[in-house]
Amino acid sequence: MAAAGDHCVPTWERKTRIFLCAFGFMLSIYALHVEVSRENNPEYRAMCDLGESVSCSKVFTSRWGRGFGLVQYFVAEDSALNQPNSILGIIFYTLELGLGLSVSKRAALFLVIFSWMSVVGSIYLAYVLAFILGDFCLVCVSTYIINFALLFTNLKRRKGLDGVKVKSG
Repeated sequence: MAAAGDHCVPTWERKTRIFLCAFGFMLSIYALHVEVSRENNPEYRAMCDLGESVSCSKVFTSRWGRGFGLVQYFVAEDSALNQPNSILGIIFYTLELGLGLSVSKRAALFLVIFSWMSVVGSIYLAYVLAFILGDFCLVCVSTYIINFALLFTNLKRRKGLDGVKVKSG
């Protein structure tokens, strides 16, 4: 028997969420791999390093590649709280997928809030990428697109649940 409210989540949304979260998760894992590989071997060349101004490893190992370049102002640069952005991405995409399994209005609200946070972070990092680093990072831009697509998906979920009686827990 289907859970209460399952009819509220269209098949396209489930498939889209799984695809976006899986792709974002894989890109985040790859970004972490590139960063760790580059830190261990400065000569490491990632598949996404296509040229001097098209270099994801340059971006991932910059100060903005950890804690959005902001956390280091509040804690030591080597603090456990100053994690690579890719770790934050892994956590975010896992949360998005997990919360997306719930059909509650509360989960939909958190999905939208987390998505807005990711979009604000994406806009900030896109600004840093373009105007401070002067670089193009294919992995970064792909995650920005995924984050916007997840926001759209989550807004559709929230709107679809408005006016529908489902458990809010």
